[in-house]
Amino acid sequence: MSDYFANIAPVTYGGPNTTDPMQFRHYNPAEKLGDKTMAEHLRFAVCYWHNFVWEGNDPFGGQTFDRPWFPADTMDLARQKADAAFDMFRILGVPYFCFHDHDVRPEGGTLAESHKRLNEMADYFAEKMAQGGPKLLWGTANMFSNRRYMSGASTNPDPDVFAYCASTVKACMDVTHRLGGENYVLWGGREGYETLLNTNLERELNQMGRFLSMVVDYKHKIGFKGAILIEPKPQEPTKHQYDFDVATVYGFLKRFGLEHEVKVNVEQGHAILAGHSFEHELAMARTLGIFGSIDMNRNDYQSGWDTDQFPNSPVEAAMAYYEVLMAGGFTTGGTNFDAKLRRQSLDASDLIAAHVGGMDICARGLRAAHAMIADEALEGPRRARYAGWESEAAAAMLAEGATLDGIAAQAEAANLRPVPVSGQQEKLENIVSRYI
Repeated sequence: MSDYFANIAPVTYGGPNTTDPMQFRHYNPAEKLGDKTMAEHLRFAVCYWHNFVWEGNDPFGGQTFDRPWFPADTMDLARQKADAAFDMFRILGVPYFCFHDHDVRPEGGTLAESHKRLNEMADYFAEKMAQGGPKLLWGTANMFSNRRYMSGASTNPDPDVFAYCASTVKACMDVTHRLGGENYVLWGGREGYETLLNTNLERELNQMGRFLSMVVDYKHKIGFKGAILIEPKPQEPTKHQYDFDVATVYGFLKRFGLEHEVKVNVEQGHAILAGHSFEHELAMARTLGIFGSIDMNRNDYQSGWDTDQFPNSPVEAAMAYYEVLMAGGFTTGGTNFDAKLRRQSLDASDLIAAHVGGMDICARGLRAAHAMIADEALEGPRRARYAGWESEAAAAMLAEGATLDGIAAQAEAANLRPVPVSGQQEKLENIVSRYI
């Protein structure tokens, strides 16, 4: 136990009329939506890195947070950080958490020492999880912070870095498997390039594809039943990253025959950086059959970088969970808050309140999305818009054996004169607003 959150009681559901910022207004874990509770639908997870590692720095200023476990450069401080983390998980009542290896243990003087420390912390986590702590949604490896990764991880021009990455990922996968993790995530934070002047693009993509293939092989070798997930991100820190967006990742997976082995963990902030909306990326993942999990946050729309703020738009949340539900809901995935406080929010209670607000926004979005699907509020008009394709003649145009010249001849013989039909976007936007 830690005394960092000592004066903060577990968060409870207070209902829509509560004015207490430390109570849920909309997230009622036991509320049933269809055949699942809110807790089962949302599968909330709290991330380790932003909440317990980040010091409040930004590109123009240094540390603003003063946590008792900083700088967490000893195993004693790492355990103190874990005590605080599991206290926070308990206060929020979340069923899951997520971490990078670098988040939970200080780096050792050697690779073997780093692995030893990671396993010691995994033992410590296992004890806490056995005492009623949350489960592990996913584990991952930090292969972007250390200067050894300045030219990439699996895409690095130095084969020693590639080997170092292989050892790091193996150790993290072993720990994730041992702790019952339901997914393993690869975020290629520096898998990209700064300039093509010194980059062999073909070689780097082949290295990355071979590395991912070995990760999948190792998953099967150890009997890990969870999903392997890639988290797309377009830029920052590198000028162009190879996992730019969902469609790019899918093309990469297809090239290396991994489209049935690997899914995606889609983040709202990364979708915005790619010039997309969150629901676009989720719809694309659903359509391509690679939807896995989500990182819930938001970006500042006036900034051109990844600000990782907590979600505050019920409309955006509704459209995101609409796509999640249309994909059949989460299986191994869930809702991880890859979000951090603003650097002026210094108090322990700010960490709790931020998650309470984010969880409430997600609950509002989920409830609206579930109702829209039940009422066919969007699917009805969408089906009507494409109704012409239900005719026998229209279906024949897409059937095996149809030819371009044959369809052209039919169009000319029928003297077709198509008349545009309204897409009714504003009416549909009003429908969504009504459900919020």
